[in-house]
Amino acid sequence: MAGLALLVALLAALVAPAGTEGDRKVSLEFNPGWNGSSVNVLHVRAEGPGDTLHFVWGSLGAPSVLLVASRSPQSRLDIDWPRLLSPSPEGALRILPPGSVSYAGAVVFTRLLEEKAPGEGFFPPYDLSGFSWEDSNATLEPRALRGQLRGAPEHDPGGAFSNGSIAFQVTAFPSRGRADVPPGLPRVPGSCGLELLLQGVAPRGNSSRFLLELAALEAPGAARALRPRRDLDDEFAPGVFQTLSLVAESRPNGSESQSIGSESHSNGSESRSKGSVSPPGTVLSFLQWRAVAYGSSSPRRQDGMRCGAGGLREGLWAPQPLPTLARAYFGAGPGTPLGFSALNVSFGAGAGDGDVYRERRFLRWSVLVGFGEPPRDSFSPLIISIMAVALGTPLVLLLGGSGLVLLARRRRYSEYEPIN
Repeated sequence: MAGLALLVALLAALVAPAGTEGDRKVSLEFNPGWNGSSVNVLHVRAEGPGDTLHFVWGSLGAPSVLLVASRSPQSRLDIDWPRLLSPSPEGALRILPPGSVSYAGAVVFTRLLEEKAPGEGFFPPYDLSGFSWEDSNATLEPRALRGQLRGAPEHDPGGAFSNGSIAFQVTAFPSRGRADVPPGLPRVPGSCGLELLLQGVAPRGNSSRFLLELAALEAPGAARALRPRRDLDDEFAPGVFQTLSLVAESRPNGSESQSIGSESHSNGSESRSKGSVSPPGTVLSFLQWRAVAYGSSSPRRQDGMRCGAGGLREGLWAPQPLPTLARAYFGAGPGTPLGFSALNVSFGAGAGDGDVYRERRFLRWSVLVGFGEPPRDSFSPLIISIMAVALGTPLVLLLGGSGLVLLARRRRYSEYEPIN
């Protein structure tokens, strides 16, 4: 029984979450420092004992998020609103104090694509930079640390969005935990949950499926990589065993640092500050999701549709101009060699998956956005119990059988009288 107890203890240790990071002081602001509501900027600030994490979400052009990590727990976001709303927003966003930034990057959700059928070409794409976005202040929930960017095309000749919309719902997390509904992504302090909500949008084909194109921008010294991982535990997302992470990793880049950002500006010219250089291969930020989307706001297993990811396309930023938030922080022009990577996330890769959306006209895709290594799913108590029974029962039988054999031998030899 001692062996069984040791086995159970070892298995139970797997359920403990990795890492010892404590809770963070998190706040959510709408258009900080400005009273207008013609544009949407949501600033999530997550303060720790020795650093601060900043998420700047916005719908100026295509919806995007600026990710900035600062080594100062007192760091703050400074927005020059007249410059941000001007045709030349370079230098409108800064993190103070200057020189405290250790990492900066951005993720842009560029287009909603619709494939006629797998491998049969596409309908004209919906360019998200041409959407009209509702006032996020009307749906802001500061206590719940939740905000939403919701919009529809300004011009919709086919009427696909006549009763529909696309929304990006953001929720900030001050502590470790797990989502209450599938896919039950684990979360870490100072991360943000993002939910893509596609509602009421009419498909343009009988067998079509939607894809979301997203692009990541990195300063020199960092690059994106797509990491698929298979898990044994599907308790929180039944039937789904794959998790994908789009991570930003530090790369050797001569004298440049992966932590370059536009920290200070003078007379319209940009001066850049370097942060500490992380060892090559260090994960700086991530987007993580399970390979599933759901056709219901209260999802069950039968509401799921498989979620695929295309190959990662890399290079220098190709679409022009740069998204507004990226231009406001990084600047623009030849002196801003931002690394660019993009991929398409498809919804409905399996047989019958497209029927889920066509019947319900609803799609929900959940993503976790954060800094550092993405969280790894540990085995749940249910799986621990099953493994303990499955591995422990043979061990008990083996130990019990061995004990019975030894006892039987001892009793057989004790029946003989000694010769002398």
